[in-house]
Amino acid sequence: MRDDIEKKNKLDWVSFSISGGILILFVLASVWDDQLTGQWINESFNFSVKYFGAYWQVLLLATFVIGLILAFSKYGKVRLGNLVKPENDNYRWISMILCTLLAGGGVFWAAAEPMYHFITTPPLFSGMEAGSMEAAFPAMAQSFLHWGFLAWAILGTLATIVLMYAHYNKGYPLKPRTLLYPLFGEKIFHKSVVGTIADIVSIVSVAAGTIGPVGFLGLQVGYGLQEIFGIPDTYFTQSLIIIFLVVIASISAATGIERGIQLLSRINVGFVVVLMVAMLILGPTLFIIDLFIGSQGFYIQNFLTMSLYRVDQGWLGYWTIFFWGWFIGYGPMMAIFISRISRGRTIRELIIAVSIIAPIVSNFWFTVVGGSGIFYEMQNGGSVSTALNENGMPAAVMAIMNQIPLGFLLSVGFLIVTIIFVATTTDSMSYTVAVTLSGTDEPNRFIRVFWALMFGVVAVCLLAIGEGSITALQNFIVVTAVPVSLLLLPALWDAPKIAAKMAREQKIVEKK
Repeated sequence: MRDDIEKKNKLDWVSFSISGGILILFVLASVWDDQLTGQWINESFNFSVKYFGAYWQVLLLATFVIGLILAFSKYGKVRLGNLVKPENDNYRWISMILCTLLAGGGVFWAAAEPMYHFITTPPLFSGMEAGSMEAAFPAMAQSFLHWGFLAWAILGTLATIVLMYAHYNKGYPLKPRTLLYPLFGEKIFHKSVVGTIADIVSIVSVAAGTIGPVGFLGLQVGYGLQEIFGIPDTYFTQSLIIIFLVVIASISAATGIERGIQLLSRINVGFVVVLMVAMLILGPTLFIIDLFIGSQGFYIQNFLTMSLYRVDQGWLGYWTIFFWGWFIGYGPMMAIFISRISRGRTIRELIIAVSIIAPIVSNFWFTVVGGSGIFYEMQNGGSVSTALNENGMPAAVMAIMNQIPLGFLLSVGFLIVTIIFVATTTDSMSYTVAVTLSGTDEPNRFIRVFWALMFGVVAVCLLAIGEGSITALQNFIVVTAVPVSLLLLPALWDAPKIAAKMAREQKIVEKK
């Protein structure tokens, strides 16, 4: 039966055609009337935020809490992936995990988001004076919330446990629809409308979430090259940047996880460490350390209140719910990717790496970059915020670098890190789309490269229409997150059941 399922799922032409068709339709609609398309996306975005925002906040919190309970219970010893020893060493494994969420925008958001919250205090802490030292801690803590424990947990913890058991222990395809296997049984794999919809919305969602950063990369690096080297920031320059990125991602995709993705991830983590250490030494060292410790404490102290805040709906939609929708949209595909690289790991190792280690590392990265910006803004009001408000996120990064010794070299380093980060995400997400369409964790090389190229081509086309089209597509991931969030819900109870069953099979607990 399972062999029959795998044969039938060698290439899912229905999901391939519909998901690819939706992306092409989006481009055509933007060409026809980009304002009308943007209006439709915004209305759908507002609907999603209004009626699903509270559910998403509870979903992310529940995923994080249940994951921690599993990790530190007797079930934490359960080994996943039907292997007794991990395939990848700790550095390679954590490097590949880290280069996922941060690549989605963490480089430029690390400079921009803390500054936004510093100059305009989040509504939950509106009693604090914006721009003061007192406001620095909630500014960083709010950024930690958006890119920290909850965001990482939804990307690859409970859903990963379900997928790894179904695929490596039961032999079912590694697809988003497999998350529904415990609920629907094997019929989810046999010409199932629900299963097909689950795969399609997951592909479209992750495509929107990947194409957006690819398009913005062209804008951001184009601005950076103009500021550093005087190269004109034109559509031609932006397109060349995206083409260069896609070539790197395509080569990496063609060589597979064992070579390309591992190599890019290790290189990028090395670059990030060098940048962090350099900024820490050359920048306001003691201020950054104090801000990280204090903000981490502030974040933990106000964790539940910040996670479940529901008063200012407009602010929530613009910030927290937008990020939650973005990360939920990535959820199934990230779970597939993390499943593929985590064979032989225990549940405890998985949860600690994804839900604790990765968030703390990203929080420190945000503090080094964003904290430096806050320090220089306090020293000289407007030195960072003016550039941010007038020219956006890449300007904020450059404004910070200009105030640090050896800022020129650090700016170049940031551009390199950004390109490799987004290339890694493009590579890994094209891999997961190929896995979804084939049902195997060793998908056809042509399909992997095709989707990497598809991401780049769509981004270049949307840039030709206008920056607003990229923004509309970025918002579209929040719309697609509505059905995807329903797909992730069953993992809340299925993962603990599977953990208990595997604990009995592995004789970690006694059979009843």
